[in-house]
Amino acid sequence: MSEVYRIQKRRKLFNFNINILLIIINVGLFILFSLLGFFSSPNCETTVCNYIALKPSNITTNFYFWTFLTSMFMHAGFFHLFVNMFSMLFLGNLVEKIIGKKRFISFYLLSGLFAGILFVLVSLFFPSENVYAVGASGAIFGLIGLLMVLTPNLPVYMMFIPIPIKMKYAAPAMLLILWLISILGDVPVGNTAHLGGFILGLIYGFYLKKKYKNKTKYLSKLFS
Repeated sequence: MSEVYRIQKRRKLFNFNINILLIIINVGLFILFSLLGFFSSPNCETTVCNYIALKPSNITTNFYFWTFLTSMFMHAGFFHLFVNMFSMLFLGNLVEKIIGKKRFISFYLLSGLFAGILFVLVSLFFPSENVYAVGASGAIFGLIGLLMVLTPNLPVYMMFIPIPIKMKYAAPAMLLILWLISILGDVPVGNTAHLGGFILGLIYGFYLKKKYKNKTKYLSKLFS
Protein backbone atom coordinates (compact mmCIF):
# COMPACT_ATOMS: atom_id res chain seq x y z
CA MET A 1 0.00 0.00 0.00
CA SER A 2 2.84 2.38 0.80
CA GLU A 3 4.34 1.89 -2.69
CA VAL A 4 0.99 2.59 -4.35
CA TYR A 5 0.59 5.71 -2.21
CA ARG A 6 4.03 6.96 -3.22
CA ILE A 7 3.25 6.44 -6.92
CA GLN A 8 -0.07 8.28 -6.60
CA LYS A 9 1.59 11.12 -4.73
CA ARG A 10 4.30 11.39 -7.40
CA ARG A 11 1.67 11.55 -10.11
CA LYS A 12 -0.21 14.31 -8.28
CA LEU A 13 3.03 16.23 -7.87
CA PHE A 14 3.54 16.38 -11.64
CA ASN A 15 -0.14 16.84 -12.48
CA PHE A 16 0.11 20.61 -12.85
CA ASN A 17 -1.09 22.92 -15.59
CA ILE A 18 1.79 23.63 -18.00
CA ASN A 19 0.11 26.69 -19.44
CA ILE A 20 -0.35 28.33 -16.02
CA LEU A 21 3.28 27.51 -15.23
CA LEU A 22 4.38 29.25 -18.45
CA ILE A 23 2.33 32.32 -17.50
CA ILE A 24 3.95 32.42 -14.05
CA ILE A 25 7.42 32.11 -15.61
CA ASN A 26 6.67 34.92 -18.08
CA VAL A 27 5.46 37.24 -15.30
CA GLY A 28 8.35 36.34 -13.00
CA LEU A 29 11.02 36.88 -15.66
CA PHE A 30 9.39 40.13 -16.77
CA ILE A 31 9.78 41.45 -13.22
CA LEU A 32 13.34 40.12 -12.93
CA PHE A 33 14.56 41.48 -16.27
CA SER A 34 12.88 44.82 -15.55
CA LEU A 35 14.76 45.12 -12.25
CA LEU A 36 18.00 44.26 -14.05
CA GLY A 37 17.54 47.25 -16.36
CA PHE A 38 15.93 45.88 -19.51
CA PHE A 39 14.04 49.13 -20.15
CA SER A 40 16.89 51.53 -19.37
CA SER A 41 17.51 52.10 -23.10
CA PRO A 42 14.73 52.62 -25.69
CA ASN A 43 16.83 51.12 -28.50
CA CYS A 44 17.81 47.95 -26.64
CA GLU A 45 21.42 49.04 -26.32
CA THR A 46 21.92 47.88 -22.74
CA THR A 47 23.79 44.68 -21.94
CA VAL A 48 20.68 43.16 -20.34
CA CYS A 49 18.52 43.83 -23.39
CA ASN A 50 21.22 42.58 -25.77
CA TYR A 51 21.45 39.29 -23.91
CA ILE A 52 17.67 38.73 -23.74
CA ALA A 53 15.97 40.28 -26.78
CA LEU A 54 16.13 38.69 -30.22
CA LYS A 55 18.21 41.06 -32.35
CA PRO A 56 19.03 39.83 -35.87
CA SER A 57 22.36 41.67 -35.76
CA ASN A 58 23.31 39.76 -32.61
CA ILE A 59 22.37 36.45 -34.24
CA THR A 60 24.36 36.99 -37.43
CA THR A 61 27.35 38.78 -35.86
CA ASN A 62 27.67 37.65 -32.25
CA PHE A 63 25.85 34.27 -32.51
CA TYR A 64 23.57 34.94 -29.54
CA PHE A 65 21.45 31.91 -30.38
CA TRP A 66 20.05 31.59 -26.84
CA THR A 67 18.06 34.78 -27.43
CA PHE A 68 15.69 32.76 -29.63
CA LEU A 69 14.51 31.29 -26.32
CA THR A 70 15.01 34.13 -23.83
CA SER A 71 13.13 36.63 -26.02
CA MET A 72 10.02 34.44 -25.75
CA PHE A 73 9.91 35.11 -22.00
CA MET A 74 10.35 38.90 -22.03
CA HIS A 75 7.85 41.62 -22.97
CA ALA A 76 8.13 45.23 -24.05
CA GLY A 77 5.93 46.58 -21.27
CA PHE A 78 3.13 45.78 -18.86
CA PHE A 79 0.37 46.13 -21.49
CA HIS A 80 2.28 43.82 -23.85
CA LEU A 81 2.66 41.29 -21.05
CA PHE A 82 -1.01 41.56 -19.99
CA VAL A 83 -2.42 41.05 -23.50
CA ASN A 84 -0.22 38.03 -24.18
CA MET A 85 -0.82 36.37 -20.81
CA PHE A 86 -4.58 37.02 -21.03
CA SER A 87 -4.59 35.35 -24.47
CA MET A 88 -2.52 32.44 -23.17
CA LEU A 89 -4.86 31.92 -20.24
CA PHE A 90 -7.72 30.95 -22.54
CA LEU A 91 -6.02 29.63 -25.68
CA GLY A 92 -3.23 27.77 -23.90
CA ASN A 93 -5.50 25.98 -21.45
CA LEU A 94 -7.71 24.76 -24.29
CA VAL A 95 -4.81 23.58 -26.44
CA GLU A 96 -3.19 21.81 -23.49
CA LYS A 97 -6.41 19.89 -22.84
CA ILE A 98 -6.67 18.94 -26.51
CA ILE A 99 -3.13 17.75 -27.23
CA GLY A 100 -1.84 16.93 -23.73
CA LYS A 101 0.92 18.38 -21.57
CA LYS A 102 3.99 16.95 -23.32
CA ARG A 103 2.82 17.86 -26.81
CA PHE A 104 1.73 21.28 -25.58
CA ILE A 105 5.06 22.36 -24.10
CA SER A 106 6.99 21.05 -27.13
CA PHE A 107 4.61 22.70 -29.59
CA TYR A 108 4.57 25.99 -27.67
CA LEU A 109 8.36 26.27 -27.61
CA LEU A 110 8.76 25.18 -31.24
CA SER A 111 6.17 27.76 -32.34
CA GLY A 112 8.08 30.50 -30.53
CA LEU A 113 11.42 29.36 -31.97
CA PHE A 114 10.07 29.12 -35.51
CA ALA A 115 8.54 32.58 -35.12
CA GLY A 116 11.95 33.94 -34.08
CA ILE A 117 13.74 32.23 -36.96
CA LEU A 118 11.35 33.70 -39.54
CA PHE A 119 11.73 37.13 -37.91
CA VAL A 120 15.51 36.95 -38.25
CA LEU A 121 15.42 35.60 -41.82
CA VAL A 122 13.07 38.34 -43.03
CA SER A 123 15.12 41.01 -41.25
CA LEU A 124 18.16 40.00 -43.32
CA PHE A 125 16.46 41.68 -46.30
CA PHE A 126 15.73 44.81 -44.25
CA PRO A 127 18.76 45.14 -41.93
CA SER A 128 18.62 47.55 -39.00
CA GLU A 129 20.65 47.78 -35.80
CA ASN A 130 17.66 48.84 -33.70
CA VAL A 131 15.28 46.04 -34.70
CA TYR A 132 14.58 43.48 -31.99
CA ALA A 133 11.79 41.17 -30.87
CA VAL A 134 10.45 40.09 -27.49
CA GLY A 135 7.26 38.42 -26.35
CA ALA A 136 5.24 35.24 -26.37
CA SER A 137 3.00 36.30 -29.25
CA GLY A 138 4.84 34.16 -31.82
CA ALA A 139 4.10 31.05 -29.75
CA ILE A 140 0.55 32.26 -29.07
CA PHE A 141 -0.11 32.58 -32.80
CA GLY A 142 1.06 28.99 -33.06
CA LEU A 143 -1.80 28.08 -30.71
CA ILE A 144 -4.17 30.17 -32.82
CA GLY A 145 -3.08 28.45 -36.04
CA LEU A 146 -3.55 25.03 -34.46
CA LEU A 147 -7.05 25.86 -33.19
CA MET A 148 -8.00 27.28 -36.58
CA VAL A 149 -7.40 23.84 -38.10
CA LEU A 150 -8.69 21.62 -35.28
CA THR A 151 -11.60 23.79 -34.07
CA PRO A 152 -12.46 26.09 -37.01
CA ASN A 153 -15.96 26.86 -35.70
CA LEU A 154 -14.87 27.64 -32.14
CA PRO A 155 -16.47 30.99 -31.17
CA VAL A 156 -13.91 33.46 -29.81
CA TYR A 157 -13.91 37.12 -28.81
CA MET A 158 -11.38 39.10 -30.80
CA MET A 159 -9.80 42.14 -29.17
CA PHE A 160 -12.61 44.57 -28.27
CA ILE A 161 -15.34 43.19 -30.55
CA PRO A 162 -18.31 42.27 -28.29
CA ILE A 163 -19.64 39.42 -30.45
CA PRO A 164 -18.05 35.96 -30.86
CA ILE A 165 -16.39 35.14 -34.18
CA LYS A 166 -15.54 31.69 -35.48
CA MET A 167 -11.87 30.84 -35.17
CA LYS A 168 -11.46 30.21 -38.90
CA TYR A 169 -12.32 33.88 -39.49
CA ALA A 170 -10.87 35.39 -36.33
CA ALA A 171 -7.38 33.91 -36.75
CA PRO A 172 -6.47 35.49 -40.13
CA ALA A 173 -8.35 38.65 -39.13
CA MET A 174 -6.10 39.06 -36.07
CA LEU A 175 -2.99 38.81 -38.25
CA LEU A 176 -4.38 41.35 -40.71
CA ILE A 177 -5.54 43.84 -38.04
CA LEU A 178 -2.16 43.77 -36.26
CA TRP A 179 -0.41 44.26 -39.60
CA LEU A 180 -2.59 47.29 -40.39
CA ILE A 181 -2.06 48.74 -36.92
CA SER A 182 1.71 48.46 -37.30
CA ILE A 183 1.68 50.10 -40.75
CA LEU A 184 -0.93 52.83 -40.30
CA GLY A 185 -0.05 53.65 -36.71
CA ASP A 186 3.70 53.14 -37.08
CA VAL A 187 3.60 50.75 -34.10
CA PRO A 188 6.44 48.23 -33.64
CA VAL A 189 4.63 44.90 -34.01
CA GLY A 190 6.41 41.61 -34.72
CA ASN A 191 4.27 40.69 -37.71
CA THR A 192 6.75 38.26 -39.23
CA ALA A 193 7.13 36.50 -35.87
CA HIS A 194 3.33 36.24 -35.60
CA LEU A 195 3.19 34.80 -39.09
CA GLY A 196 5.94 32.29 -38.30
CA GLY A 197 4.13 30.94 -35.25
CA PHE A 198 0.84 30.88 -37.14
CA ILE A 199 2.34 28.88 -40.02
CA LEU A 200 3.80 26.27 -37.65
CA GLY A 201 0.41 26.03 -35.91
CA LEU A 202 -1.29 25.33 -39.24
CA ILE A 203 1.30 22.71 -40.17
CA TYR A 204 0.98 20.88 -36.86
CA GLY A 205 -2.80 21.15 -37.01
CA PHE A 206 -2.98 19.51 -40.44
CA TYR A 207 -0.51 16.85 -39.26
CA LEU A 208 -2.75 15.95 -36.30
CA LYS A 209 -5.84 16.10 -38.49
CA LYS A 210 -4.31 13.59 -40.91
CA LYS A 211 -2.91 11.27 -38.21
CA TYR A 212 -5.96 11.29 -35.91
CA LYS A 213 -8.84 11.64 -38.37
CA ASN A 214 -11.65 10.40 -36.13
CA LYS A 215 -10.51 12.27 -33.02
CA THR A 216 -10.00 15.59 -34.80
CA LYS A 217 -13.31 15.18 -36.65
CA TYR A 218 -15.09 14.67 -33.34
CA LEU A 219 -13.22 17.62 -31.85
CA SER A 220 -14.30 19.89 -34.69
CA LYS A 221 -17.93 18.90 -34.20
CA LEU A 222 -17.67 19.31 -30.43
CA PHE A 223 -16.71 22.99 -30.76
CA SER A 224 -19.11 23.77 -33.62
